[in-house]
Parts: sequence; structure tokens; C-alpha cells
Amino acid sequence: MAGVYDGAVQELIDEFNRLPGIGPKSAQRIAFHILEADPSDITALIEAITRVKERVHFCETCGNVTESALCIICADPRRLDSVICVVEEAKDIVAIERTREYHGRYHVLGGAINPIRGIGPDDLHIRELLARLSDGTVSEVILATDPNIEGEATATYLIRLLSTLGITVSRLASGLPVGGDLEYADEITLSRAFEGRQQIQVAQPTPVAPREVPTPSSVLDTPPVPTVDASPLPLPPRAH
Repeated sequence: MAGVYDGAVQELIDEFNRLPGIGPKSAQRIAFHILEADPSDITALIEAITRVKERVHFCETCGNVTESALCIICADPRRLDSVICVVEEAKDIVAIERTREYHGRYHVLGGAINPIRGIGPDDLHIRELLARLSDGTVSEVILATDPNIEGEATATYLIRLLSTLGITVSRLASGLPVGGDLEYADEITLSRAFEGRQQIQVAQPTPVAPREVPTPSSVLDTPPVPTVDASPLPLPPRAH
């Protein structure tokens, strides 16, 4: 970003602009917020960043972030050891945990295959995944990579690699979002939607017994319906 301000202010804006998801305008707003903030708040922010860099590391089993040797998920004995969900980044675990539908273990690859950026299979934690599958405890691997080109390439590579191990390999279902327009869907989303299409089971209607058609003889045998006298009642005499 071209320098607009002098000295430390511009350096701070440039450093924020290097962070993912923060553009020049957002970097400028954050920098000026820090300039106007209370010094105690800035001190607390600096201490929090320092503690994260000093204490937090990756779980030695799955690659999730933790302050201990094992993360809280790997240390939880209630988790299923027979299922491993493979994700790209540790932040993806948080998204899956919010659903409260998955109760197995995780494995963080540390990224996705991206030849443009020079990231290949050897740069990911795939060897560690194979080591976890070698003891025969795991019966299913769920691939939860991102639904983009890099995620598709990573999932395809893992499917070919794991298909020879006799382990069930599955992928998270994906397709058209609820409330979205078909014309704005990309090719990968539409392709996955067609691959994951489901047959609609239509409930069969309960058969109804045919109604009996009356015959002339049955009509003659029907007892007559009593008639009701519909003549008006006499009015009471008028008072004089």
C-alpha cells in the first residue's frame, strides 16, 4: 500500500493490511482505533497476542490448536475412535463442532493442495494421517475439505490414497444453498449437487374401498324418510 501517513502510523496500517481478510480501508480504521483507544486496552491486546505465541501450539495427535500436549477433543474419552474427520485448518473444527452432530476425532491437514502456491501432498499432514490409520482402529474417514478447487484436489488425492486401505471414505454432502438462486451457482456446486441428488420417496395413498352403487330394488326397499311439518306456528293474540 502506498504511504499516505508518516512514520509509525503508516507502518501500523501496512502491518494490518498484511493480515488475511483485511484491506487497506479496514487496516486504516483499525490503526486509528488503536490510536484513539485507552492505553490499558492496548496493553491487554499486546499481552494476549504475546500469550498466544508463547503458549499455544498444535496438538501432537490431530493438529488442532491447544495449550497442552493434546487438545480437548483428543483428550475426551467420550469421543469415537472409529471415525476421523479430515479438515484443512483448525478453525474448521469449530464450525463442525457447532452442529453438535459429529462425535468422532479430527485430523488437521494444515492446508490444501495448491500447485500455484507450491503446496503439494508432502507439505500437508498426510503422513501423520496414515500413521493414525495403521492400527486398524479407524473404520471411516470423513473428508471435510473446502468445496473449492484446492479442496476438491485434496479430497480426490486422499480418496485415491485411502481406497487401498480397506477403510470407508466419505465426503460431506454439498450442493445448492437454501434460499439461493440457481443462476448464481458455480460449476463445482452444481456438479456436487447433481452427484448428491436424492430420490424422492412419495408415500402411496391408502386404497379406499369402492362405494356401493344403489340399485333400483335397494332404493325401493329403503324405508321412507319421515316428513317434517314445516307450516308456520300460529302467532300469539295481540294485547289490547
